[in-house]
Amino acid sequence: MRYYPVQLDIQERNCLVVGGGAVGTRKVETLLACGAQVTVVSPVATEPLRGLAAEGAITLTLRDYASEDLAEMFLVIGATDDEALNRRISADAEQRRILCNIADRPEVCNFILPSILQRGDLTITVSTSGKSPAFAKKLRRTLAAQYGEEYATFLDLMGAIRQRLLAQAHAPEAHKPLFEALIDSDLPALIRANQHNAINALLEKVLGKGYRVEELLKADYPQHHP
Repeated sequence: MRYYPVQLDIQERNCLVVGGGAVGTRKVETLLACGAQVTVVSPVATEPLRGLAAEGAITLTLRDYASEDLAEMFLVIGATDDEALNRRISADAEQRRILCNIADRPEVCNFILPSILQRGDLTITVSTSGKSPAFAKKLRRTLAAQYGEEYATFLDLMGAIRQRLLAQAHAPEAHKPLFEALIDSDLPALIRANQHNAINALLEKVLGKGYRVEELLKADYPQHHP
């Protein structure tokens, strides 16, 4: 099986999680972080899920799954340890042409979830096409050691620089060598080491006067800065 890689926009979309255990809780937390409207159906639920429901962050229905729960859903995640139920969820979703993932059962999914490394707006995903989730997690740990939290600030800074350059009256192609120079520099290491003056010196060298990290990131800089 060769999967089609995609980053899915689920902002404000209705998403269903069937299963209220530890796995279901993790799935809910990821969906919420991406802006989904989450409903959980399960006869039992963890304390974190009950807390999210009490806060109004999710809709929690404490009963067994019913096929009608898929009405108006964009996607469903099955996170139960009942094999027959998981296959029923998959069949119901297929009939309704709804995106469906069953935890640890790629053969009954129409999409699978990669191992995810998040650094602010930087998202790195690793997939083995369902053949070895353990290896995907190992690769994720390796990447986590290489790409630390400084890359969240680095990406915010690059985005702010790009916006300012695009606002100037010259061809975007002229920006390419500037971006490449910054990407090939030790800017992430300077951010990690909190070398404020060195960061500004590098920006001035590559971009010219008027580019200072505290101005580009404004209030976000102290908050994100390691």
